[in-house]
Amino acid sequence: MDQIDLEKMEITIRTACPEDAGQIRDIYAHYVLHTAVTYEYEVPSLKEMRDRIERTLRKYPYIAAEEKGEILGYAYAGPFKQRAAYDWSVETSIYVSKDARGRGIGKRLLDSLEEALRRQNIINANACIAVPGDKEDQYLTFDSVHFHEKMGYQTVGTFHSCACKFDRWYNMIWMEKMLGRHTVPPAPVIPFPDLETE
Repeated sequence: MDQIDLEKMEITIRTACPEDAGQIRDIYAHYVLHTAVTYEYEVPSLKEMRDRIERTLRKYPYIAAEEKGEILGYAYAGPFKQRAAYDWSVETSIYVSKDARGRGIGKRLLDSLEEALRRQNIINANACIAVPGDKEDQYLTFDSVHFHEKMGYQTVGTFHSCACKFDRWYNMIWMEKMLGRHTVPPAPVIPFPDLETE
């Protein structure tokens, strides 16, 4: 068994909880302060991060990759839009610690997130991804786009120069992946907490 297999064995994918907010905030802080991956300017407070986790878990999955008590990455889903007809569509987000990249954690997180969404009867997974304009720079690359392409997502739209961070303008794209068939009528969406009690 090679080293990568051993590393995968040690990593647990589990449902996140509000008590994870500190470690999750630490991972996210890097992306807020040093990248244009997220268009937030300020790192959310610990309370705000706890609230975000709690709000998400009322209906959607919020999962973490953990190794020996340390969270190495996290992923979650949220509503694509608030109106009822959009119930079967979600927006996904995924962040891996800058020190844990290259270990396959992102793939494991997204696979687990999509499996939970399928069990909820979610059909459309949508990823809103920050992208550079003409070329990559020290704040933003195309890595997230390439990752999502490998995971089966396709680009469906681009918003040009829609966000300004670090005194430069960036684009945003939407990518989508179909997790199931669009039946009529669609199966009702099952809240994530109800899945865990099955």
